[in-house]
Amino acid sequence: MAETINKPVIVKEIIESLQTKIEEEKQVIVHCCFPASPFLGNLIRIWRSTYLFDNNSDHKSKLIHAENISIYPNWTPVPFMKDFWFTLVFSGLPKDCKSFDFQEVIPEEGGFFVQSIKRNASDIYKIKISE
Repeated sequence: MAETINKPVIVKEIIESLQTKIEEEKQVIVHCCFPASPFLGNLIRIWRSTYLFDNNSDHKSKLIHAENISIYPNWTPVPFMKDFWFTLVFSGLPKDCKSFDFQEVIPEEGGFFVQSIKRNASDIYKIKISE
């Protein structure tokens, strides 16, 4: 005799509330290129106070993870005459965000800033930065 397996029924309200949680958990990935430099001994780092600022609201996405770059106060050496790439992961942007600024908010000069980055469907970006 074959056993009948009943699929569980998930209440519509639970599905909707989980969908909201999924939206909140979206992340933004920014691949950053620090262009090749003719100078020896260049060092680079990122501060935790680096954000993505939505151009249409007060929202700012926080830096969650940095790959291939040191976090302040540590430094990463930049290879001589080679573009240096690193990746930053940020918390999600609002659904209705159309463009945003990438800004390192630091108590000294030389913070990275890229203005008006157009939003795309993948939320994965490549930007070129300079001091």
